[in-house]
Amino acid sequence: MSYQAAVITVSDRASAGVYEDKSGPAVAAMLKEAGYEVVYTSIVPDEQEKISEELISCVDEKHCGLVITSGGTGLSPRDVTPEATRAVLEREIPAIPQAMIYYSLQITPRAMLSRAVAGTRRNSLILNLPGSEKAARENLSAVLGALDHALKMIAGGGH
Repeated sequence: MSYQAAVITVSDRASAGVYEDKSGPAVAAMLKEAGYEVVYTSIVPDEQEKISEELISCVDEKHCGLVITSGGTGLSPRDVTPEATRAVLEREIPAIPQAMIYYSLQITPRAMLSRAVAGTRRNSLILNLPGSEKAARENLSAVLGALDHALKMIAGGGH
């Protein structure tokens, strides 16, 4: 089954045009290669309300089965993507970010600083990735193989 996906880059500088977003297109390319139909991409600033609004729009209005954010999961004062995500989730899935951290710790000890969140809203899965292209690719590759099954389960596809 093919799922529709959205990729949201969270970055003050990319949203202002100060630099080119590389993580969002990299994530979209990985999803397309895995068989997802990427129907929407956007760049928003590191503002909790705007991030939450974008997540709600992707799920409630655009009906994307998978919504992935890139950026805003670190420790800087402007990193609020996890808080914005938790505000719109119905159920959290803690093992997805745990798997990403486990995988990433084999590459860098800095992985333990990620605050990524994953969970469901309606029949959609929302997942936060780090903002750097390299880290976003690595984290997505750690969990990409399980996302199709997760989406089937969320949609009521049974075991």
